[in-house]
Amino acid sequence: MNQIIDFFQYLLNSEEIIRTGGLVLITLIIFVENGIIFGFFLPGDYLLFLSGVFAGTKILDVPLWLLLLCIFGAAVFGSLTGYLTGYYFGARIKNRPDSLFFKQKYIDDTREAFVRYGNGALIVARFLPVVRTFAPILAGLIHMPSRFFILYNIIGASIWVLVLVGGGFYFGERFPWIINYVHWIIIFFLAITTYTVIRGYLNARREKRAEKV
Repeated sequence: MNQIIDFFQYLLNSEEIIRTGGLVLITLIIFVENGIIFGFFLPGDYLLFLSGVFAGTKILDVPLWLLLLCIFGAAVFGSLTGYLTGYYFGARIKNRPDSLFFKQKYIDDTREAFVRYGNGALIVARFLPVVRTFAPILAGLIHMPSRFFILYNIIGASIWVLVLVGGGFYFGERFPWIINYVHWIIIFFLAITTYTVIRGYLNARREKRAEKV
C-alpha cells in the first residue's frame, strides 16, 4: 500500500517528474491527462509551466522547439484518444457507476462548459483541470463532427502549450533564480486552479437555481 501511495505522490510532484523522468515522462503524462478517464488527477498546467522553466534554466536539457512539439503532440493525440473513446464507447460511459477515478459529476460539469461556451469549450477546457480531461470524451459522446473537434483541439492545444511552456521558458531563461521558488509557483497555479473550479461550480449552481425559479 505504501508503494502505491508513494507512486501517486510521485505523479503529483511535477518537479520530481521533470528531474527524473525528463521529456519522455512529461509527454506521457500530458497525453494521459488530456483524454484518458483516469488521468484527470495528474498535473497539467503547472507541469507545463515548470517544464518551460526547467528548459529555460537548462536543468531540463532539451531545446525549446522539441519540448513544445512533444507536449503539443501529446495534448492533441491525448484529446483525440478521449474523443474516440467517447464516440465509440459513449453508452458504457453514460452507464458507468461512480468510482475512485470516475464520477458522473465530471461529465455533468463538462457538459455545463459546452452549454456555456459551445464548441469553444474545447479551447477554454484546456485551462480547466478535470474538465480538460473529460471535454474530448464528451465531445465524442455527443458525436461532435470530427472536423470541428480536430480544429478546436489543435487551436486549444496550441494556445495552452505556447502560453504555459513558452511563458515558463521565458521566465526560466531571463530570471534563472526563479528555480528556487518552484514550490511557490506550484501553490500559485493550484490557487488559480482551485479558484477557477469553485467559481465555475458556484456559477453553474446559481444558473440552475435561476432556471428553476
